[in-house]
Amino acid sequence: MAERIVSPEDREDDALLEVNLRPSRLSDYLGQEKVKEKIGIFIEAARRRKEALDHVLLYGPPGLGKTTLAHIVSNELGVKIYSTSGPVIERVGDLASILTNLEDRDVLFIDEIHRLNRIVEEYLYSAMEDYKIDIMIGDGPTAKSMKVSVSRFTLIGATTRTGLLTSPLRSRFGVDLRLDYYTPQEIGGILSRSADILGVEITDDGVAELACRARGTPRIANRLLKRVRDFAEVRADGLIDTDVASSALEMLEVDALGLDNLDRTILQTIIEKFGGGPVGIDSIAAAVSEDKDTIEYVYEPFLIRQGLLVKTPRGRTVAPLAYSHLNIRPPHMQKGLFRE
Repeated sequence: MAERIVSPEDREDDALLEVNLRPSRLSDYLGQEKVKEKIGIFIEAARRRKEALDHVLLYGPPGLGKTTLAHIVSNELGVKIYSTSGPVIERVGDLASILTNLEDRDVLFIDEIHRLNRIVEEYLYSAMEDYKIDIMIGDGPTAKSMKVSVSRFTLIGATTRTGLLTSPLRSRFGVDLRLDYYTPQEIGGILSRSADILGVEITDDGVAELACRARGTPRIANRLLKRVRDFAEVRADGLIDTDVASSALEMLEVDALGLDNLDRTILQTIIEKFGGGPVGIDSIAAAVSEDKDTIEYVYEPFLIRQGLLVKTPRGRTVAPLAYSHLNIRPPHMQKGLFRE
């Protein structure tokens, strides 16, 4: 799959930008007000008692700030954070090495925790509950298991796929927080802050134009700002206003709803080749030459959330709003769903 500018997934060129723009304190973290209120109370309570914060599970779509929030928690607690990801911890020994190096109240952040090896995951249970791990001494028949205590740490797990988490693992998290998509106003605040940090000149109208196309995702908003900044420096003396933002995003093929060319191709294919649906995912994948899992887990969620696509037991159907957005006249009758 080609890299898309509106993809919420992390990309290599996002790393440096996100480090520079990532807030370090809870007061600078914009949006997610309910999550901020809850975690703020839990952090303050842990600080007052001088205890480790309960283990925290952060879940929600990619690009919404789970990693950023994990680093903020460690900053607010005044402790160190060790960051890793589920696929990286391949063996029990890898996890044991990490846990034995943690100090009291430190934070261990595991991104994509749903991808932990099952054996490693089971090894983690006793560390989360009893702060003890089993270490094997010796080899073969003479090997012995010895329990070793580890520091009282806080595990922060992040996942975009809560359905893939096992019940035993999920039940061991004391704090369960869901991050949701941001409103255009919240994205506008994030864009204004990012523009100040990057030294980008942007008008309020320019911010609004970018915010409405960012798909409610800060990562995408900052990525668009970076690209539009380049366009403005070359074509508009560095100032981003409505016209400049609109022209830049048109060049990037990101329309008013935040759809890119691939999103529109899927909708147009269903309309033009399958009469608007219902049509199965296999047929759509074959028609657009894309993997069906990629369509189902990468493209479809946003199209469904925007009310452009309907997922039914019989297949996918294009919604009336999609016809209007693509400026295509709907058929006189579409299985009883649409009317002229």
